[in-house]
Amino acid sequence: MNTIANDTTAQRPAHTPATATVRSTALAGGSPAPKKPTLWSKLGTAFAMFRNRKSIAGLSILGFFVLVAIFADVLAPYSPTKVDNTARFQPPSAEHWLGTTHIGEDVLSQVIHGTRGVIVVGFLAAIIATIIAIVVGVLSGYLRGWKSEGLSALTNVFLVIPGIPLIIIVASMFEDPPLILVAGVLGLIGWAWGARVLRAQTMSLRSRDFVQAARANGEPLRRIITVEMLPNLMALIAASFVGTVTAAIIGLTTLSYIGIIPVTTYNWGTILNWASAQGAFRQGQWWWFLPPGLCIAAIGVALSLINFGIDEYVNPRLRSAGERARAMKKKGMNVNDTVTVVRTDMQTQENA
Repeated sequence: MNTIANDTTAQRPAHTPATATVRSTALAGGSPAPKKPTLWSKLGTAFAMFRNRKSIAGLSILGFFVLVAIFADVLAPYSPTKVDNTARFQPPSAEHWLGTTHIGEDVLSQVIHGTRGVIVVGFLAAIIATIIAIVVGVLSGYLRGWKSEGLSALTNVFLVIPGIPLIIIVASMFEDPPLILVAGVLGLIGWAWGARVLRAQTMSLRSRDFVQAARANGEPLRRIITVEMLPNLMALIAASFVGTVTAAIIGLTTLSYIGIIPVTTYNWGTILNWASAQGAFRQGQWWWFLPPGLCIAAIGVALSLINFGIDEYVNPRLRSAGERARAMKKKGMNVNDTVTVVRTDMQTQENA
């Protein structure tokens, strides 16, 4: 026994290097320790919903309008209120690319400057509504008892408040209501749907193991919501934000078109209001009303594409269908085929 032990000790190396230890661990079936996720990897995971083609196309169109709104003073060839008495009702030309109005104002300049009001109101209203929806929806979904029921009742009240009549009443109290006020009212009446969806999802998350573990460890409510829950609600929050932007833009243009917003505040709705008042629709002066209408349609398509991309990311069926369609296109197969021919081994032997 002593001889065998001495032989084994003699054969064992005096020092085992670290590489050999790692190699032996890997050969034994172990796996290296996972890398700690970095800030960029966390951001990439959080915004993975925007990586599909639909979201990228929508973000590109929306980004174009945002750049136009930011650099409106540089891009507009004229001031939106500059009058040219020699060029009234002029169709598109080299001097005025989108024609002129009944008093010689440049339509292109008005459309460019009107983009700023639309983008500001849409995003400001969406930010206000999203913040309120997150606070009310997540708290009402996580808390229990009378607190949860009270916040749920508040959400139900705001769900049935008519938005357009409320904005008309608020705007009538001011001689020249600023766009910030309009955005604030649109945000205050547009958060309820997002809060309802977030509440339902939060009620599902609060019984998950990782949330229960955080509560058992004594984590504060603030950290449980911000660290454990909000990352899992990012897709719903993004969808709620996009939907609120769409509703706010439609609401602003509608109020401007019917004359609730002062016509001196340029946006696409006020341009349509002026065109309708001056008979541009009847006289066929398409260059006055068609460009703002196409801009409204384009930004609506952009927001819809972003929303479709988010839905494809959230819904596993849509995500798997999209991945399967892309794989079929790469192989040169027709996506619309309802029947796929499969060659079995028996058929291959018979043909051989």
